[in-house]
Amino acid sequence: MPASILSISETIERLKCCVVVPTYNNGKTLKKVLDGILCHTPNIIVINDGSTDATLDILSAYPELIQLHLSKNQGKGHALRTGFKKALELGYNFAITIDSDGQHFPDDIPVFIKALEQELSKKVLFIGSRNMQQSDVPGRSSFGNRFSNFWFWVETGTWLKDTQCGFRLYPLQAIKEMKFYTPKFEFEIEVIVRAAWNGITVKNIPVNILYDDPERVSHFRPVIDFARISVLNTWLVLVALIYIKPRDLFQRLKKKGFKRFFYEDFLHNQDSPRKKAFSIALGIFIGLSPLWGFHTVIVIFLALLLKLNKVIAFAFSNISLPPFIPFVLYLSLQTGAWVTGRELSFSINEVDENFEIIKNLQTYIIGSLTLSTLSALTLGLLAYIFLSIFDRKKIAMHNG
Repeated sequence: MPASILSISETIERLKCCVVVPTYNNGKTLKKVLDGILCHTPNIIVINDGSTDATLDILSAYPELIQLHLSKNQGKGHALRTGFKKALELGYNFAITIDSDGQHFPDDIPVFIKALEQELSKKVLFIGSRNMQQSDVPGRSSFGNRFSNFWFWVETGTWLKDTQCGFRLYPLQAIKEMKFYTPKFEFEIEVIVRAAWNGITVKNIPVNILYDDPERVSHFRPVIDFARISVLNTWLVLVALIYIKPRDLFQRLKKKGFKRFFYEDFLHNQDSPRKKAFSIALGIFIGLSPLWGFHTVIVIFLALLLKLNKVIAFAFSNISLPPFIPFVLYLSLQTGAWVTGRELSFSINEVDENFEIIKNLQTYIIGSLTLSTLSALTLGLLAYIFLSIFDRKKIAMHNG
């Protein structure tokens, strides 16, 4: 056995890594995949997900492998989670997953092991990055991957070249306490998004790919599975906007404190004065607007959409924090009265009171939108002037 192969096998053992192989009716390619993996490690867990072809006969020739046979097909996600649970029971810390349809090359297993060895923190999840430009890649696969990459970026803020490849390395100890809800192909999207949300680094590493193998059988159903993935992404985007991104931004601000935030994220941030000023203006506009209860979601969504600084926009949207709310309401009502020419009045007569509430609400909304617009324009312009001067001084000091 060559020294390089031996060293990879030893490293796999030392890292307590196994290979998890979910399989469903891939009898034509399963043996080739298993033989390829055995060239690198005997630590293999095969999950037979209710296959009805010759899979059982093929696996009978590999009694040394850990085999889990499910009575009926329940989906790739369920099979992977079953394999991860068994791997943890056996004391493994990492699991490489590889498809049994012959699409992946077991000879790329060392690529994952070498990449893991180079990581100081082992809290990392590697996803194989396929060359989606090669001639045998179906157009729908290339489109689906770009679609998935975009939504992963929206949900996590991380851009990857490939988010759909099933050839991966999972940090089992880091994900064992996480809850997952999807049983089929969409699990591979859910797991990387939730991993990123929980502080696990998600990275791509290049792997080879084979699409034109005549024996390859894919069980991905373009319409049904794409619809399931779309529903999942819709839910993950909502969770990201409503909870994850506000949580992360708030923790970042809290950890740094206002003074450090002002110097690092505001003054010394590498964004241009124009971008910072627009971010400030957006935050102030949303913070003073009458959209109570939705300020955080809207400001983060618009900052993402407009490619502005999310931290700065979020920070300045907090101009409407609870201690400031009475002042914001008062200024909005006074501004509305000034714009509409109405006098503010509060009647104690029940009939008049309902009318006055509606009239004052209209005055408040008009005043709030006017105040938020004027404040955003004024403070955004002042911020641009201040930041431009500071930026020129910083450049002059650097050149000097």
